[in-house]
Amino acid sequence: MNYASPTYVEETRIGFHFLRTHTWQHHVLRVAINDLKRLIGEPLPQGGTLLDAGCGQGKSLRLLRDTFQPIRMMGLDADPHSLTLAQAEAEREGISIELHAADCATMPLPDQSADVVFCHQTFHHLVEQERALAEFWRVLKPGGWLLFAESTKAYIDTWVIRWFFRHPMEVQKSAEEYLEMLRWQGFEFEARNVSFPYLWWSRSKDFGLLERWGLKSPPPPGQREETLVNVAARKPVA
Repeated sequence: MNYASPTYVEETRIGFHFLRTHTWQHHVLRVAINDLKRLIGEPLPQGGTLLDAGCGQGKSLRLLRDTFQPIRMMGLDADPHSLTLAQAEAEREGISIELHAADCATMPLPDQSADVVFCHQTFHHLVEQERALAEFWRVLKPGGWLLFAESTKAYIDTWVIRWFFRHPMEVQKSAEEYLEMLRWQGFEFEARNVSFPYLWWSRSKDFGLLERWGLKSPPPPGQREETLVNVAARKPVA
């Protein structure tokens, strides 16, 4: 596969190894996919073609296959080493997948070639976010789903994340800014298709310890800076 200079900020060595862990797969990916299922509602999209945009090392592949049972799976990532590991992960899970080395802003895929685009914790690495979103729009079929799960600036711009990970800080957005970007591109969603998870690992001040010990209650939505936003958005049919 050909590999061009990416328009994304690559992960640190610590971050790269964290994305291989059970913690990442079980406490982050699994939780996000389950929440996105809830946001879609019934019936879930089944069959067709699913694209994992920013598939990394492939830890989402089994979860996506089991949830959406696609006929065809594609993965895209700008890091060749991650794609090598993703291919090995797919082979271990018995998954047939087409992998592409490219940035999300320049995807080598035909127009309207995907029924579902899954984008999990990828956007905060991308420098050209608007171009990437336009590419998602281009490759999705009318009526297709964009499953978008992202950390917000309130989480990325903390000492813990700055210390261990690497991101383009100038493009980080709040939850509402991400929602507005999706609307501007033309994606449709209602309040029932959006959630603001307030998970323990996204709170760098105390990691939710005081709440887990029963010493305080979490602040309700509207009285806190949202650290995560999940959206099940749809490309209109016409």
